[in-house]
Amino acid sequence: MASSLLLQLCIIFVVFGLAFAQLSENYYAKSCPQAKCIIKDEVRKTIKKEPGMGGSLLHLHFHDCGVGGCDGSILLDDTPKTPGEKSSLINVNSTWGYEVIDRIKARLEKTCPGVVSCADILAAAARDSVVTLGGPTWALPLGRRDSTEPHRMLTDTLGSLFNANLQALVMAFKQQGYTMEEFVALTGSHTIGRARCLTFRKHIYDDKNINPAFAKAMQAHCPKVGNDSERIPIDSTTPYVFDNAYFKNLLQQKGLLAIDQELYTGKGGITDAIVANYSSNQDIFFKQYVTAITKFGQTGVLTGNKGEVRTNCRKVNAPKA
Repeated sequence: MASSLLLQLCIIFVVFGLAFAQLSENYYAKSCPQAKCIIKDEVRKTIKKEPGMGGSLLHLHFHDCGVGGCDGSILLDDTPKTPGEKSSLINVNSTWGYEVIDRIKARLEKTCPGVVSCADILAAAARDSVVTLGGPTWALPLGRRDSTEPHRMLTDTLGSLFNANLQALVMAFKQQGYTMEEFVALTGSHTIGRARCLTFRKHIYDDKNINPAFAKAMQAHCPKVGNDSERIPIDSTTPYVFDNAYFKNLLQQKGLLAIDQELYTGKGGITDAIVANYSSNQDIFFKQYVTAITKFGQTGVLTGNKGEVRTNCRKVNAPKA
């Protein structure tokens, strides 16, 4: 089981494809003008206390969009009759930040009840996390609505896709209109991400395409047996700064996850030149990242009369009397 964003991203394309909707940056201008400031304030306070939560919030947004579209479905708790996505094999012990979304939602409900969707909160919190940690900002179209059911069966069924190799992932993106540069840029999200020992143990002990000194340093945190849930920053250089150090590390064979290091082989691999370019020019990386994540964040969204705006992100609204 992998926690890589690379693998998460492939799922939505296989089942739903891209489905852009009419969203608007000014969606809440009249109904809840304080929304953006409230979300940003809560994200900044959270990251000040726990810098690693920035990567978790970004990761949570990707996991939400990764199955069924960006519809807040991952936030739904299990019920006796309907298991949620967060307890599925690919999400349990791999996604964090739910309580942060709860705090943001609670503040918004006090200010403008029943207006701001959980899906929009996820998208905005992800953007604000990147900005707070030094990354680029981007225009964020809003107006997503929340799913009234989790996509648990789909999440479980698609678990096998997490074994996809780099070639398959690149092709999946290409078929949906992403350039290879955009695909590689999205993996740069790992610059503020963390991974569990379970997901990179084989790479640091068995693989040859890894810096020996780096592997040994990681083995100190991840023994051959035990510590499966120990979380290690993917970017060992500047773990809580959104920059291009992730790509610089790949050039030195310091990719924590095997799929990360596969992006750069040093032997003319399909993405070698792109990784090298991003490692030497952060501005180009940021530009491509903004284009790609803006596109991805509008995948499979619900708008208009579809879905609902949940008052509690963990459960669907009660039926109207």
